[in-house]
Amino acid sequence: MAEFFDDEIDFAAYLRETDAKAKVKPASMWVGAMKDRLRNKKNERKVSLPWLKTRDNFDFRPGEVTVWGGVNGHGKSLVTSQIALSLMGQGEKVCIASFEMKPSRTLERMMRMYCGMNPFSPEFQDAGGVESLDQLHDEFGQWTAGRLWLYDQQGTTESALVLGMTCYCARELGIGHVFIDNLAKCVRAEDDYNAQKSFVDELCAMARDNNIHVHLVHHMRKGQKETDALDKNDFKGSGAIADQADNLFGVWRNKAKELDCKTNGINAKKRDEPDATLRVFKQRNYEGSGDGEPVIFLWFHRDSWQFLGAENDSLMLFGNAWPHAPSPF
Repeated sequence: MAEFFDDEIDFAAYLRETDAKAKVKPASMWVGAMKDRLRNKKNERKVSLPWLKTRDNFDFRPGEVTVWGGVNGHGKSLVTSQIALSLMGQGEKVCIASFEMKPSRTLERMMRMYCGMNPFSPEFQDAGGVESLDQLHDEFGQWTAGRLWLYDQQGTTESALVLGMTCYCARELGIGHVFIDNLAKCVRAEDDYNAQKSFVDELCAMARDNNIHVHLVHHMRKGQKETDALDKNDFKGSGAIADQADNLFGVWRNKAKELDCKTNGINAKKRDEPDATLRVFKQRNYEGSGDGEPVIFLWFHRDSWQFLGAENDSLMLFGNAWPHAPSPF
């Protein structure tokens, strides 16, 4: 006759016990891995922000998630477009998933930064100018081959599709950096904090398990005035977004300077101030000896749409190796 188990046996307790035994191990097991990592650290290829002055303060590590925050209209997408160009110039493969902008518009912005000029300037409007512009477009298109992919989807989407796309980029295309613009298009309700927490948690796991870097654009709350500086607590939605991300950036546009210059011209008192500020609120795995949470002042070059590290810096040539400086020859 078959025997039956006692209904009062707590089988879950045995599962928990087995799980604990499998995962709780002596620290000495990881000493060798730690030594190898530290020994090889100096040989790791560093992936940097575009600006030379940030070299020792921040780098993009595989397996992490970076959240790029800012008030609407303060330049989050422009900054991340320039970051993406720089990453490609450093030999990284990039995918951009912009749910607010068509791929052709994304490329148009990036081409303007890449070429360093305004395609709507008068010199490009006659037949010769149009031909020159076409050649620049072709050059840019050839340069992006094998470096840049775009996810063609606009409007609100499903978080599961975004996670699947990210996984596909990592496993099938060997892409190292995926830009998602923005969180509000991936989680339908702005006040659905559980869904936001779950999505960011899964993004972090996806980045870690596939050894890629995920860039997530996110909105921040406006202060009482648009000129108010940003704070880490101004990210919209669940506090778990900032808690779970490895790195947090705030993009702030100097609206007060813009108004002063428009109103007072050459007599503007704020003329020498930076046009934008990029603030690192958090960098969890920083291992350098400098400031791992720097405040980065930037100047905006209007013809190219590039952000420069200093007002008189040369434009970046992304086809050149980092820091994308013009050739001295």
